[in-house]
Amino acid sequence: MADHPSRRIGVRELREKLAHIVQSAVAGERITITMRGNPVAVLGPTEPRPGTRPDLDTLAAASLVEPPRRRDQPATPAPLLLPVDVRIDRVLDQLRGRS
Repeated sequence: MADHPSRRIGVRELREKLAHIVQSAVAGERITITMRGNPVAVLGPTEPRPGTRPDLDTLAAASLVEPPRRRDQPATPAPLLLPVDVRIDRVLDQLRGRS
């Protein structure tokens, strides 16, 4: 939310200006709520801004997904060349070691 900077407010101010603060969150602002100066919660929009999509790192940081253990791409299996005059069940049996 680069166009909506984050701000901090206390619980008292939150109670006094709740409707205004919720409207700010709807507009995309993220508001950190504090108790005795310590951050305790963040109020912000529930949906990403139109046209944006969170990346995997963002989702992982929010504990919404588990990051992949490996960063490389899985190998593409080699194509299996089949003779045209062999039944598929025989090929499967052979691949499964039942021939």
